[in-house]
Amino acid sequence: MGETLADDDTTIAGLVAAADAALATGAASGGSESRREAEALVAAALQIGRATLLAHPERRVSDPQHARVRDWLVRRARGEPLAYLTGVREFWSLTFRVTPDVLVPRPETEDVVARALALGDELQARSGATPAVVDLGTGSGCIALAIAHERPAWRVTATDASPAALRVARGNAHSLELVHVEFVEGRWYAPLAGRRFDLIVSNPPYVAANDTALDDPALRHEPRMALTPEGDGYAALRHIIEDAPHYLRAGGCLVLEHGARQGSDVSRMLETRGFRHVRCAPDLAGHDRVTSAQWPHITAGLP
Repeated sequence: MGETLADDDTTIAGLVAAADAALATGAASGGSESRREAEALVAAALQIGRATLLAHPERRVSDPQHARVRDWLVRRARGEPLAYLTGVREFWSLTFRVTPDVLVPRPETEDVVARALALGDELQARSGATPAVVDLGTGSGCIALAIAHERPAWRVTATDASPAALRVARGNAHSLELVHVEFVEGRWYAPLAGRRFDLIVSNPPYVAANDTALDDPALRHEPRMALTPEGDGYAALRHIIEDAPHYLRAGGCLVLEHGARQGSDVSRMLETRGFRHVRCAPDLAGHDRVTSAQWPHITAGLP
């Protein structure tokens, strides 16, 4: 891929065209997708905005900038996610910093945010109280911070077992001026003893250890522990569902992202545990990716 970038592509327009050609050659699909990625890659490498990139195609590119684009294209050819190269990813129309310590936020995860907002609004309208929300395994903080951005009065907490991931999430909270969000270190519910919430949300690891999706070059660059709990892929989902009643207030809700073929199993686990109003919603591609449910009563004691 990198070899197709010619040394005489010394304008922004020429560099974008060459990057587009290189990405289209190396990807399964080209067209508008490779063009958008080429523009994003070049803009980030040149440290300019997309508007500047489009408005000044004739601008000359320095040798160091040209070399940076070449290096990034070679790394993309090896499967490294664009977000790790540029250091940023847009989610819920917000800009998040990402590093290899966290998953790259996916568009389908925005469905978790949308469902959580809708359920939280219903709970608040019914009780008149400000909802308390916890995001388990927050990673970059994208779910927790998107919720906090939309509902500034809500009390939002986020947990993660990775200190490195929490550093990224806290940095994003600072840059988005959402410093009221609480971040605590620990695996799932471990740092939440004695606390209860109106909403528990999570995008846990759910890919089975033998799933060939993990062979994707892009996924090999992302933290494995955030992709798969090993085994059949259900360990984290089972744990979150089993212990959720001990951390939910009466009438509180659980919102989970899961694999496209796991909806029926997750729904069954929720119903078996005693949850009501189990709802599995399809994403834009028609796949069941987010399931929500309500816990009907208070559960005494800790697990």
